[in-house]
Amino acid sequence: MRPKERRDSGQTDMFRARLDQIVDTNHALAKLGRQIDWRFLEERFGAVYSDKPGQPPLPTRLMAGLAILKHTHDLSDEVLCERWVENPYYQLFCGEEFFQHKPPFDRSSLTRWRQRMGEDKLVALIQESLNVATRTGAAKPMDFAKVIVDTTVQPKAVAFPTDAKLMHRARERLVRLAKQHGVALRQSYERVGKHALIAHQRYAHAKQFKRANRSLRTIRTYLGRVCRDIVRKIQPSAPLREIFARPLSLAFAVREQRQKQRGKKIYSLHAPEVECIAKGKAHRPYEFGVKVSVATTLHRSKGGQFIAHAKALPGNPYDGHTLIEVIPEMQAQIGASLARIVADRGYRGHNAPPDQRFKVYISGQRRGVTDAIKRDLRRRSAVEPVIGHAKNEHRMGRNFLKGRHGDAANAVLAAAGYNFRRLLAWLAAFWRACIMAALAPLLELPERSTAVG
Repeated sequence: MRPKERRDSGQTDMFRARLDQIVDTNHALAKLGRQIDWRFLEERFGAVYSDKPGQPPLPTRLMAGLAILKHTHDLSDEVLCERWVENPYYQLFCGEEFFQHKPPFDRSSLTRWRQRMGEDKLVALIQESLNVATRTGAAKPMDFAKVIVDTTVQPKAVAFPTDAKLMHRARERLVRLAKQHGVALRQSYERVGKHALIAHQRYAHAKQFKRANRSLRTIRTYLGRVCRDIVRKIQPSAPLREIFARPLSLAFAVREQRQKQRGKKIYSLHAPEVECIAKGKAHRPYEFGVKVSVATTLHRSKGGQFIAHAKALPGNPYDGHTLIEVIPEMQAQIGASLARIVADRGYRGHNAPPDQRFKVYISGQRRGVTDAIKRDLRRRSAVEPVIGHAKNEHRMGRNFLKGRHGDAANAVLAAAGYNFRRLLAWLAAFWRACIMAALAPLLELPERSTAVG
């Protein structure tokens, strides 16, 4: 069933005051709520629903507004629910007419809405943020003709992986699952397994690596014994084999993998999709998450430098081999053809589409570079602070959403939150400038008349 969308009825209540009567309607968040084309978002997000009978979902403006507020102000789902009840501006932004003392949604409603929308539909938030930027004068359409493309790592919310901790954790998960389903194990190794992990960590800290490796082999032995014991006990039962299939496969993979092996490895049991990515940083040689492509405008607009495109790239592809997928999607979001694309040296040997191949310029390029292109190449590093803000202030720095679909959704929502944060600052500054311009004649002091003697 499709959601029942909210419309401003204009009605009043004797016992409740309307939100637009108790808040400052010139507040940046209230002005942003009036500038967003909610009907466009309702049309894009409503495509995932059907007309079959059932309980109607929550209104699109409510859920889309919550997603914008969450990533604009870097809030968790729990804190967002608390702030929404306390803040009348949040409620007005989400389409409420009267102040609500209880939220009409649950914390898990946000999770289900993100999973239902997916990356394909959430991209509409980035597209609408760019539309609002052009409507409010924060950016011009020509500003999006030239972009900077770069990749970064979106870290996952996982602990730093070590072989000892992964095998110990795999054994604990199997023992707990066996207890839940009544599988009697010969031995759980809870006490001695914990002692072996502590011994390994202490030996490694003291750089006594032979003793540390001996403790690591002990932990690996305990995990193998538990795995084989569970396999024997669940063999007669098909339902138990289905329940233990994934935990056992992860446990066997963790037990067999080695430090210097090539290929796919498990770095987290609750997030096996995590990849180890090295970006050449001295302070952080390896990061565990997913690679994300970020494209920003080449020059700073009046309202700031906006993110034109963001996309998660699972599999850790080579940077240059991502343009064949990124450029068409970017042009579809912007609604125009790109005139120039600036990238760093990691994009050498790129596979851009044929009609865009000669519009991509790499840092350090010498052939076919004019003075204007040289000036644009010097702007290549302007994408770095944008990525830094998206990570530190808009939840791209640590992704808490589950699975690959969570990686893709978080990257898109972080980019949308960054753009809407720029729009809030632009609307607030624009309103202050209008007030100062109106008060300027009143603030001028009359000139003192001098007497002629």
